[in-house]
Amino acid sequence: MTKKIKSLTGAALVVAMAGMSFGVSARQSHEAALSRNLNTFNSIVKELDMNYVDSLKPDESLKKAINALLTTIDPYTEYYDTDDQEQLQRMTTGEFGGIGSYIMQRDGKSYISGPMEGAPAARAGLKAGDHIIRVDTTDVSAMGSDAVTKLLRGQPGTTVNVTVNRPYVADSIISVAIERAKIQEQSVPYTAVKGNTGYIRITSFIDKTPQEVKTALEEFKANPAVENIVLDLRGNGGGLVESAVEVVSNFVPKGTEVFRMRYKDPSQEKIYKTTRNPIFPDIPLAVLIDGGTASASEITAGALQDLDRAVLVGSRSYGKGLVQSTRPLPYSGVLKITVGKYYIPSGRLVQALDWSHRNPDGSAARVPDSLTNVYHTSRGREVRDGGGLRPDSTVNWGTANRLVYNAVADNWIFDFANRYAAEHPTLVAAEEFEISDSLYSDFKKSIDPEKFKYDKVCEEMMKALRETVEVEGYMNDETKAQIDALVKLLTHNLDHDLDTHRREIEEYLGAEIASRYYYDRGKIGYELNRDKGFDKAVEILNDRALYNKILGL
Repeated sequence: MTKKIKSLTGAALVVAMAGMSFGVSARQSHEAALSRNLNTFNSIVKELDMNYVDSLKPDESLKKAINALLTTIDPYTEYYDTDDQEQLQRMTTGEFGGIGSYIMQRDGKSYISGPMEGAPAARAGLKAGDHIIRVDTTDVSAMGSDAVTKLLRGQPGTTVNVTVNRPYVADSIISVAIERAKIQEQSVPYTAVKGNTGYIRITSFIDKTPQEVKTALEEFKANPAVENIVLDLRGNGGGLVESAVEVVSNFVPKGTEVFRMRYKDPSQEKIYKTTRNPIFPDIPLAVLIDGGTASASEITAGALQDLDRAVLVGSRSYGKGLVQSTRPLPYSGVLKITVGKYYIPSGRLVQALDWSHRNPDGSAARVPDSLTNVYHTSRGREVRDGGGLRPDSTVNWGTANRLVYNAVADNWIFDFANRYAAEHPTLVAAEEFEISDSLYSDFKKSIDPEKFKYDKVCEEMMKALRETVEVEGYMNDETKAQIDALVKLLTHNLDHDLDTHRREIEEYLGAEIASRYYYDRGKIGYELNRDKGFDKAVEILNDRALYNKILGL
């Protein structure tokens, strides 16, 4: 070895050792800072407990402190104490003990917003709109939904007595004894065959999702009419990543990589692959996504896109590339902690928000499109990381109108559906139900114009115009007359506005009415007949040339 090479080698060794020394020093500094601050926190708690003028509530105070700490991490790292662990179990299994009903809060009171189909609440005759006024011996007539829900939950097999005040009926006070049961939420609440297309709605990924999806697919397999399949993942916030892998397994070859998990320690990387032969390896497939599609549902949709196995239809997904795991804590409680990031087959990470670099107001910085990177699908199509999944075919869902929003948010549609159901004991199949002119006229009559509030943009703009003209000195008799005439033309008329936005209102009104008779499946069935996303997916699937072009086949 020459002196020059020996000199370079020695220099490299010095640099390497310096790097190792820096790493050790940085780690020691981090550990020292952590220890110092933990000691400070412990001292503060002890001082408060010993010397504060009032008694310290350790459970309540420290839980708030823990949650405050976790807000500096990300919104997915959460602490569950003993009382909260049922919520965590429900997230992973979809199971809980209770009467099986959704509870809504309104004006500080609790109402049945909709019993689950086949659950004890439905069997006992509870209906949407029932005001819950008593649970066993407790008066809950002015109690919020969280407190009422806790009273209704309980061990399967135990009985709870519920008294409600029901609107639109003569005998309005109704008392029922309900035997609690283990409630299993369905993650696949609706499947159907529409023409030549099988449709599956997946609302979450729990441990039972793969079997529910498999059952639906096997039914499609036995139906010769089914030539295409649509998976609907809109509004699906995710769940178990293992369930996502199982769902993908139905459409790609055994042994296909679905995603890989990368942890703090790079050597711990884990690759998730399909473990069984697919039911439908070749059938044309589309996946519906939107801004509510996140986490495990993005793994499903993203893997199928990266593998050129499905066309994504809709709007950009949420962008959650982080995965959580649970860790039991001493004494009691569980920590759900972000342990890794997932990368789908092209190698991209779909995470949209960078929680490690926050904006001045504390919000997470979003990865701008200009800084995203290009990756490629198995057939070479360009896809990008960051900011969620971009659909192959975009659907414009429309802009939310304030009038329509208030008709829903202020419960005008909810109340009318309750009254309609009280006056009409039966309804045609949800898929066949239509809002007639007379029914819509009845809905309009049910709205009190004095109580219906919505932003009247034109009137506010005309008011601002009048004020500006006054300030700028342009107001005279002629200008005033012109503005008065324009104001008259643009003054809002509720009856006119309800007619103008009838189509959008009908989507919510019809779905709400259908749910009174057929629960969630009725709501979805009604909506599907008016679904721009589903229609676009079917259009692409039935145009083989277009489908093949999108996927690069």
